Formats: sequence, C-alpha cells, structure tokens
Amino acid sequence: MLPKIYKSRAEIDTSKLRAFAEINLTNFKHNIDIIKGMLDKDCEIVGVVKANAYGHGSVEVASYFESIGIKYFAVACISEGIQLREAGIKGEIIILGYTPVCQKNDIIKYDLTQALVNSKYAKELSELPGVVKCHVALNTGMNRIGENRDHIEDIEKIYKLKNLDITGIFSHLCRADSEEEEDILFTRKQIENFDYIIDKLEENEIDLGKIHLQNSYGITTYRDIHRDLARPGIILYGVPCDPCDKILSKLPENEQFKPTMSLRCKVAMVKDVPAGENIGYGNNFTTPQPMKIATITIGYADGFSRAVSKKDFKVLVNGQYGRIIGNICMDQTMIDASNIDN
Repeated sequence: MLPKIYKSRAEIDTSKLRAFAEINLTNFKHNIDIIKGMLDKDCEIVGVVKANAYGHGSVEVASYFESIGIKYFAVACISEGIQLREAGIKGEIIILGYTPVCQKNDIIKYDLTQALVNSKYAKELSELPGVVKCHVALNTGMNRIGENRDHIEDIEKIYKLKNLDITGIFSHLCRADSEEEEDILFTRKQIENFDYIIDKLEENEIDLGKIHLQNSYGITTYRDIHRDLARPGIILYGVPCDPCDKILSKLPENEQFKPTMSLRCKVAMVKDVPAGENIGYGNNFTTPQPMKIATITIGYADGFSRAVSKKDFKVLVNGQYGRIIGNICMDQTMIDASNIDN
C-alpha cells in the first residue's frame, strides 16, 4: 500500500502510526533564505525536486516552493515533469536528463524544458515537428552529458537548429563537495572550462538564455561564480551529501541549514541484556557489558537504510541519543538505550 500524505499532524492520530516521515516547511523557507544570501541578488534559484524531491514529495515541495516565489524547477526525467504540470505547477520545469526524441510532443504539450545532452541529440530533436524549449548541456569535466570546450562549433550549430527554443545553458560541478586540494583544482578547471565556452559563444553574439553552473556545494563554496540561475539540491533539504561530510557544518552559525525531514517511530520494547549476547542479524554486535536495549519500529523497508548499521549512527529518544547496534532489520531496529532516561 502506498503511503498517504497528510498536510498536517491535525489530520491524523500519529499514535496509530508505526513509522512516518514529517516534513518541516518552515525549515525549507529557512534554507532558501540562507541560499539567497549566498547568491547575487539577481540570481534566481532553481528548486531541484528530482527523485520525488529527494523523497520529500515532489508535488508538495514544488507547490510550497512556488508559493514562496520560486519560478524554476529541475527534474530528472519527463515523467517527473509531467507529474508537476498535472499537479498545477506553473514555473519553468527543466528536465536535466535524457528524454527519448519520440516523446517530443509530450515535452511540448506539458511545456517542459529539455536538456540537450549533445549536438547529435539536439539535431534529432530538431528534425521532428514542433518547437521545444531547451537548455544546452556542457561537459566541463564530469563526462556525463554535454559538449566540451573543444566542440565550440558544434555548440554554436545547436543554436542555429530549427524547432529549438533555447532558453538556457548549463554544466555541473562534480567535485565541489570536497576540500581536497586536487578536487578544488579540478573544480576550478571546470569553472574555467565553463567560462571559456560561455565567453566564446557570447563573442559570437549568441543569445545563450539563462546561464547556470552552481549546484549545492557550488553555491556554498564557490561564491565567486556569478550567473543567472543556481541549482541547489541537497542543501534545500538541509543535509550534507554524505553523513560524514563536514563542509556544511563549518559554515557560520547564520548560514547553518536545517533538515527538512524527520523519520519518526515508536519504541516497541526495552529490555536489559547481559554481556556477551548477540544483537540482531548476522552476529554483527555482541554486548560488551550489560546494556539496556530498545527496539524501535522502523527499518530498511521504511527507508531507514541498512547501510548505516555499522556507521555509529544515532537516533533521538526523548531528546537523547541512542546508538544503533546490530544490523537494521526490515521493519525494526535495535538501539543502545543504556544512557537514555525512561
């Protein structure tokens, strides 16, 4: 059964729920305000809501973003874009990934903006009837999609193709979330490649449309980039790209992001376990001394990944931290509650 989405706690008796996710819209507004403070005044935010808004609910999140003035959205694929349009989202929706050319009519029908993954794809799309809005993708070092700086002529030809209404151009920073010197140099090279292509195209008086390069860590770390749009993803949701990442935590207090999702569940039972007892599947944890163990009603089927079983991951119980012990089960998890008050 698909999970039901409620607009507020008042709509449901949460005491009857085994596990649920709670989304904090106030924290979304906080994070957007922080991001705006990191960007030029005239740089607009593209709300990245791909993959069901990182699991937060794409329609609900995009609707909220639009209500507070966000005019641009980014999705991974055409089905995500169609879902937003059918839900009433009015802003520009950019499909950042590939769409089969046979779906060109749907791109037009739902007024979506398609990323042109390379010149060959752009030509194929242009040969079918109907004018489609597009953003040109550039490869500046990630080697995922886009034409690179050695293909300036091919990029220029894209702008001359019929049936394409090109409203923007972009690339993606793939190592901006690292403080390693090698990765910083690589990112600077990506920025240099991007600026080189943009400058060459502008020298030839090509109307590029909206220009965008910064992703989440491009916004927080490379603030000397000054372009028309910025595409925050993970920082919109108030968490780092990796649980071990320290870059965001080093930001000043007035630039700290707030998580927008809380996973909540119940404590099913608490018991005292003597030393030397195994906890959970796979003999992954043995009690080193007598411990108080709590079983909570959430597991990997609820999106609580089993991958964090051995990562010293903690959960909050009555405002106090309890460490996960043993492997996370499908719908239950054990924690060390020895230092948690009843």
